[in-house]
Parts: sequence; structure tokens; C-alpha cells
Amino acid sequence: MKPGFHLAIPVDDLAAARAFYGGVLGLAEGRSAEAWVDWNFYGHQVVTHVVPGPRADSGHNPVDGHAVPVPHFGLILPVPEFHALADRVRAAGTEFVIEPYQRFAGEPGEQWTMFFRDPAGNALEFKAFKDESQVFAK
Repeated sequence: MKPGFHLAIPVDDLAAARAFYGGVLGLAEGRSAEAWVDWNFYGHQVVTHVVPGPRADSGHNPVDGHAVPVPHFGLILPVPEFHALADRVRAAGTEFVIEPYQRFAGEPGEQWTMFFRDPAGNALEFKAFKDESQVFAK
């Protein structure tokens, strides 16, 4: 069994977090309290904690001609699941920071990628590799 990760992120509205993480992303809700909710993030624990107030944009880094938001988190999915998620995100009206596209085509690490933000402004990236053995290819 691979170790799971735990990530706590700030949100300003738990109802919006529930609609996004539970509704749009389709994650199962775990334990919760008045100020936080646990989510089953594909077998990992992501916790949305209420932290009132706006979040500053930390910045961007250029990758393959795009301004990648930093920080961000996400997962590597199988290609069919990546495209199904992209369709759900689009159907929900979520705005992409970087539309789904194929990055590094024909090179080591060829992958599909997309970036979008949750309602609190946290950036997420989901990827899908043509060949998962290339995840760390140089």
C-alpha cells in the first residue's frame, strides 16, 4: 500500500466547498465539524478549513508557454478519468486557469494537464500521462 497524503487548505465558505469538492469533483465527504470538512481525494485526505478573508495570489511560473499558478495541488489520473473530470468541470461552469491540453507531446513526460481553482481560489492541477512510467522522465 502506498502512503497517503494529508493536505489542509483554506476556504471561506464550507457550503461552496461542499458543492465543489463533493458535487463537481465527486469526492466522498468524511468527518466534519462547523469549521472543516474531510474529503476522500482519491484515497488521500484533503481537509477544507474555514479561514475567513481573501487569499493573495502567490504567483505563477512559466511552463510550456503557460503561467502555472503556484502553489497548486492535484493528482495524476488515467487518461479516460482525466477527460471525464475535464468534462464534469466544464459542465459545472468552472473556469479553467489553463484549459485541458497535451503538454510535451512526443517528448519524455508527455501528458495531459489542466488547471482550475476551487471557489476559495485554491489552484488544482490534474494530469494524465500517456505512459505513467514517464512521470519522472528527464
